[in-house]
Amino acid sequence: MECVFGLVGNGFAIVAADTSAVHSILVHKNNEDKIMALDSHKLIAASGEPGDRVQFTEYVQKNVSLYQFRNGIPLTTAAAANFTRGELATALRKFCKFKNLLSSVLRCHRSYSSGWLKVQFTEYVQKNVSLYQFRNGIPLTTAAAANFTRGELATALRKNPYSVNILMAGYDKEAGASLYYIDYIATLHKVDKGAFGYGSYFSLSTMDRHFRSDMSVEEAIELVDKCILEIRSRLVIAPPNFVIKIVDKDGAREHAWRQSVQDVTTAAV
Repeated sequence: MECVFGLVGNGFAIVAADTSAVHSILVHKNNEDKIMALDSHKLIAASGEPGDRVQFTEYVQKNVSLYQFRNGIPLTTAAAANFTRGELATALRKFCKFKNLLSSVLRCHRSYSSGWLKVQFTEYVQKNVSLYQFRNGIPLTTAAAANFTRGELATALRKNPYSVNILMAGYDKEAGASLYYIDYIATLHKVDKGAFGYGSYFSLSTMDRHFRSDMSVEEAIELVDKCILEIRSRLVIAPPNFVIKIVDKDGAREHAWRQSVQDVTTAAV
């Protein structure tokens, strides 16, 4: 039940995210910060599969830093958003090439009753082993064939698209504050307000009612608190804690945590 939302005010952008680390029916922690600073004037708030979320946001962060290191100037928020969108699109297109193989592998792993899927992958391996012998005049050893098979499984497995949705907020001297909406299928939009997750049903409607483009920081924080209150009161399994961060001409910074549950350390018995 992840909730990520943000808005652009008068000279600043603000993003908020829940802080629950959840797997299946278990809550592992309530202080997971899902908003990362890309550089001094950019924030990236993400929701999605925990592994993809952490891996992809760190990947974007390091590449933004690498660009600045190589060129001596930082990426603008628009450029960083377009780079992020491009990486999501690349991963998505690569996945399309391998989706049939991946489907076969995963379904065979989950259900041995899917006979035709097992046949598809084993025939794929057989034909490639034969192709190698035809091209090179010598057969693959058993170890080489096993390593080829393992490599194909690993390649298909790692060609998944990133299951992550992103709100990127930033401040540039020329353009001012901005907010970009980037979803898992590489859709990119510059928006005044946006949200992801089940909380978006309530935060978007609340922002539609109260949002103004000339809002001050104090008014924006009040609106964010209204969204959090609405999520907590209306969502059947609502995350208890949220973190709020702001970016403006003075840089990106953490504003506050809204906590109703504290992490408790249990003594070993």
